[in-house]
Amino acid sequence: MDFFHPRKGRCSIEQMIGQIQSYVREDPDADYKVVIGTDSQTRGDETLFVTAIIVHRLGNGAVFYYTRIPHRAIRDLRYRIYRETEYSLSCVELLKEKGFFRFFSDFPMEIHLDVGQKGETRKIIQEVVGWVTSVGYTAKIKPESYAASAVADRFTK
Repeated sequence: MDFFHPRKGRCSIEQMIGQIQSYVREDPDADYKVVIGTDSQTRGDETLFVTAIIVHRLGNGAVFYYTRIPHRAIRDLRYRIYRETEYSLSCVELLKEKGFFRFFSDFPMEIHLDVGQKGETRKIIQEVVGWVTSVGYTAKIKPESYAASAVADRFTK
């Protein structure tokens, strides 16, 4: 799976982890949190899922990467939101497998969901938030879910 940095371009997951380690070493005394969120956009016969991984240096910027996953068109909103949630959680598992949390185990982590109190997604908030919290992560919804609704959304266009 390839990841992308907006300025550095394409990189492997190992390269991404190394770059994040360098970012944290720049200010090791700062407070950080890891945020992961997925958004999707359906055009024609394809739905593009984008998962963003953000390491937020609290009060002083962030670094982020994203990955893109093309899929045949998904028109059902509920199913698409479930897939977004699944991709975010799968990303966490991939990061675990690659040793990401050996370096960043003390950083709080949030999963940002592209659902909110307004619009059709309000009907499934409880379901996807329950799913994320049941596996031990903090879930955020709109307007606090910037990883999904702002960062990932930007790269689905």
